[in-house]
Amino acid sequence: MAITIKDVADLAGVSPSTVSRVIHNNPKISEDTKKIVNAAMEKLKYHPNAVARSLANSSTKTIGLILPNSSDDLFTRPFFIEAMRGISIYAQSNNYNLMYCFSKSEEEEVQFIQNYLNSGWVDGIVLFTARKDDKCIAYLKKREFPFVVIGQPENPEKTLWVDNDNIQAMYNVTSYLVEKGFRKIVLITGPNQFAVTKNRKKGYFQALKARGLKSDPELVLTGDSFSEETGYECMKKLLESNIQIEAVAATDDFLAFGAMKAMKEMNRDLPIVGFNNSPRSSFQTPSMSSVDINPVLLGENAAELLIKSLQHKVIPFKNVIVGTRLIERDTTGKY
Repeated sequence: MAITIKDVADLAGVSPSTVSRVIHNNPKISEDTKKIVNAAMEKLKYHPNAVARSLANSSTKTIGLILPNSSDDLFTRPFFIEAMRGISIYAQSNNYNLMYCFSKSEEEEVQFIQNYLNSGWVDGIVLFTARKDDKCIAYLKKREFPFVVIGQPENPEKTLWVDNDNIQAMYNVTSYLVEKGFRKIVLITGPNQFAVTKNRKKGYFQALKARGLKSDPELVLTGDSFSEETGYECMKKLLESNIQIEAVAATDDFLAFGAMKAMKEMNRDLPIVGFNNSPRSSFQTPSMSSVDINPVLLGENAAELLIKSLQHKVIPFKNVIVGTRLIERDTTGKY
């Protein structure tokens, strides 16, 4: 039997009209009341759009996108634009629309998801990242709401997800630099909470071990973001330490851009490889080698998995791995 708004009201000890106001995020409702009503909806696994479907056999035909960046970051990081383009290509071909929001923290992402679910605006959610102990994934699973992740989540067998083989991709980059004769290879990464960081680190260590090289903790730099500023600070600190280094691998182009800036300031010229193959990579001086992770295809596959699940079509697999390709440019080709 379908759960109704009255069931939620009875459990929360409020009127149905109050539940309705909470669902529509009415500012006149106190935060305490919102928490009580939201807890009741979570316990009953109540989503307004699901009830509408049961009564009218309809859906919103809209997918919600949760972008883990500010609006400014969105337009400086082409990955998100390209992945959104891939999602849009598949969604439009299946008559689905997109609704998206920007967030500055994981807690804010959860709040946006909560608003999406309680309002009944979307049929499913696309998450653009996977974290350790991911709160967004935990919340969506608790509410039993359809979603897909771009990134490999914890417990991947129980979630729809799309990603590159980030272990293999960084293994290939590290092996490529080793084969060019470099042994002291720096790795610059973003925060450890992200699955992409963990997997690319793993690929780096595996490649060194496979070639009989010992990893040096001093050459692994973990920043607090994937920003250019973080790459600059990490590289500058390392160069000032006078530790011997021969090449650099960064888990994101923006980390690599910052590292290149630090190298130029200190008159160092080291081979460097980034990730994401941002258009800016080819316009650097010198142009920067980078791994193309094919974000359009990541987006298309994410949309396909989610929409097919919404349409109750048989999905023979719950994840898709998209291939990567190293684009060689001046920062490695001349060595």
